[in-house]
This record gives sequence, structure tokens and C-alpha cells, in this order.
Amino acid sequence: MTSDSPSDRSAGRLLVVGAHSADFVWRAAGAVATFVKAGGEAKVVALTYGERGESGVLWQEEGQTEENVKRIRHQEAEKASQHLGASFEAFDLGDYPLVNDHSDIERLADLMREFAPTVVLTHPDKDPFNPDHPVAYEMVQKARLMTSGAGVESGFKTAPPSEFLVFEPHQPELCGFMPSVFVDITAVFEQKKAAMAEMKAQVYLQSYYAERAEHRGNHARKVTGNKEIRQAEAFMRLVPNVVDSL
Repeated sequence: MTSDSPSDRSAGRLLVVGAHSADFVWRAAGAVATFVKAGGEAKVVALTYGERGESGVLWQEEGQTEENVKRIRHQEAEKASQHLGASFEAFDLGDYPLVNDHSDIERLADLMREFAPTVVLTHPDKDPFNPDHPVAYEMVQKARLMTSGAGVESGFKTAPPSEFLVFEPHQPELCGFMPSVFVDITAVFEQKKAAMAEMKAQVYLQSYYAERAEHRGNHARKVTGNKEIRQAEAFMRLVPNVVDSL
């Protein structure tokens, strides 16, 4: 995920921001587990619980309430995060639609200043089927710029610029997603499956993303020639990485 050596990365901090509470599980659980396994610290932020647009199974229960759906979704995401060794925090901003509010961007920027991530992951800026994912991208992008000093640096607390990547959307070819980074998640794939199994409100996605990891594992083998890679996750880098040599 980063150009640093594993020993340098041990002090790294990974921040994953999803529009809904389960987004990180499908798209980046393996990368999170890999990062933590290498000695880094990972934090997951869900801007909403996905209580309106991502929880259809839960709403089939008689007498269901929005607050109870939120409670269940929080528990699911928290348990999933624990499988990966990450912490979880929910902003509870309300989904479908998620609204890009300045105070919420400030809240996210404050979190970034405090956590000082070395790597930030979120959604791509396009998604023709989900109104919340592009809004999440815009909020993360603005918060990250504010955090790293896009303004008068002496006027507010800043954090060093982070690597900035987006994770693979459900239909990448319709979202302008072009993978530029593959993370080998073979060693932590069982952790990803355990995390996905916690998301009982969206059981139908578990097999899809397990199969997707197999597909990306095939692509990673082609790129590297490493036949030991079985599963992988794909990401697109948004800012250049700086290395000592090629």
C-alpha cells in the first residue's frame, strides 16, 4: 500500500472512510488486516449506517425501527473491524441522501488532524448507482486538503500529507476506476471472510466480494508472476508516491 519498507510502515496509520457502515468490509477489509498485521494502526469511519438504503434485510422484520437498524449496523461493523484489528467510528449523518455539510467536513478534518493517517482510503468520485459514494469522496478529499495545510498553515493544526487512494467500487467500469495498486490479501483472506460474515444485513454481497478477491488475485499473479498470490484487493492511487529509486 505504501512505498516504505515494512519496518518503516510499522508506525503507519490507515484511515478508511466509507459512506455506509459496511463499505469498508467489502472493498478494503483485506488491506486493513494486512496493514495491521505489518504493525500499523487502522481506523474505520462510516459517515452513515446505511440504515435507509443498505439494510433491506433488516427492514423485513416486523416492527423494525430506524434506531434499531442503526444499532444493529453499528454492532455488525464494530465486530467486523475487530476481526481486522481496526477501530470503528460512525458519524451517523444519514444516508440516501448523504448531504455534504461543511460542519461534517470540519469534523472529519479534525479527526484526520488528530489521527494523522499516513494512508487514506475512500470511494471513487463517480458512482451512477449510489448517490452517497461520490459525496463521501468529496467530503474526504476536502477534509484531507484542509488537514494537510491547504490554507494558512499557521492558522490551524495540520498533519503531514497522506497517501490517497480509492477502493474498488461495485461496478468499476462505470465509475472511472482504473486499478493502480493490488494488495495481496492471501494471508488475511480468512479474516476478510470473517468480517464479511458479520454484515448480516447484506449477506448477498459476501459471495460477490469473495469472488472479486479471487479475480483480483488472478490479476495480481499476472502482474507479478507470483503464483503464491490467491486473493487480492484493487485500489487506485490519486496522488503520486515518492520513492528513492525505481
